[in-house]
Amino acid sequence: MRGMGNMQGMMKQMQKMQKKMAQAQEELGEKRIEGTAGGGMVSVIVSGHKEVIEVNIKEEVVDPEDIEMLQDLVLAATNDALKKADDLTNQTMGQFTKGMNLPGF
Repeated sequence: MRGMGNMQGMMKQMQKMQKKMAQAQEELGEKRIEGTAGGGMVSVIVSGHKEVIEVNIKEEVVDPEDIEMLQDLVLAATNDALKKADDLTNQTMGQFTKGMNLPGF
């Protein structure tokens, strides 16, 4: 019958870990990550949940003759921010999956 107590202990551990994971996930949503392009001429701020929160464009980079460059800079800054958000998510959530063979992680 010792196995049953062991099982309960494991379930408790799992529940504790799920709670911590949910908390970490929530904290990620509150994080603000900045991506930049053009030496800071364009910056995009995203949350840890990869929602774009802010787009800042310095007026000296706005050239009506070259809208394409501006679009490229906004795109680059957004991708930079999203990549940083991904890295942060992997770092934050990776601590929970280390040493565990969880499918899908």
